[in-house]
Amino acid sequence: MRKIGKEAGAMIRSVPLNAQDVWINIEADALEKHPEWIEEFDLDEEIIEYAADRNERARVDYDRQSHTFVLIFNVPNRIKQTRHYETVPMSFIVQKHRLITISNEDNAYILQRMHRNLELEPEQSLFGFLFEALYRVTDEYFPLVEEINRERDQLTRLLRDKTTRENLLALSDMETGMVYFITASKQNTVLLEQLRTLLVFRSLTEVEREQLEDTLIEARQLVEMTQLTGQTLQQLSDTYNNVLNNNLNDIFRILTTLEIILMVPTFVTGFFGMNVPVPFANHPMGWLITLIISIAGCIVINGVLKNLLARK
Repeated sequence: MRKIGKEAGAMIRSVPLNAQDVWINIEADALEKHPEWIEEFDLDEEIIEYAADRNERARVDYDRQSHTFVLIFNVPNRIKQTRHYETVPMSFIVQKHRLITISNEDNAYILQRMHRNLELEPEQSLFGFLFEALYRVTDEYFPLVEEINRERDQLTRLLRDKTTRENLLALSDMETGMVYFITASKQNTVLLEQLRTLLVFRSLTEVEREQLEDTLIEARQLVEMTQLTGQTLQQLSDTYNNVLNNNLNDIFRILTTLEIILMVPTFVTGFFGMNVPVPFANHPMGWLITLIISIAGCIVINGVLKNLLARK
């Protein structure tokens, strides 16, 4: 591995792919501080904007005049953001005899995978190395999705024991993370399918086309896996929302029943509290009779309500 430029340090690194082609990685933050590199590496402002925008969607562009092939690919961020996983874009730029990657701290781990690939196969073509990198990026999603599935199973057991606010928030975080993965995997798959429609596809060798097809198959499998996990999480969330709604309805039903039952003592005591002649007004056990009437009325009303609710 050799460094480009005396002042570049570790911000730019170059690795030969074969006798003619080279792979160059540039750190996105450093690129903003050194605008002279834009001209040095035949980049333009639009490409720089793509690389700097962490919300950029997956896309592919090909400039026929400069023969520059720009590919923005969604990479999983292995560090959770606000308790869920997200994705970040990574730029791959193919020029004549060189591949330029623009990385940041969130996707820098992909560079290690690419270096390891070169150590195993030192001589690789430009597009072959690119498609192998995209394959490895796609493969990075699967362990994270499997981790979410394990966390979901554990959370399901916790929710069955006790439906707490903390567990429901954790379920919501999982759903949010899966939305990122589902969207990213779909965009990456569409991008790979678009590659087969571009003119550059005609110049690929048979081996490179097979590598692209392998990457596309892996991307489609990822879409199916993320969608299945997302649907499972959605069904789990809907189930517990229904459980909570039923529990809330039961609480309101109990409160309504108690309110109706408690109306009986209020009615009886209000009746005997009027300043007019009423039965048992002068009876020495009048208060006890009033109490018995109230209790009897409550029992009767409770029985009536039970019968009505049992019919539903």
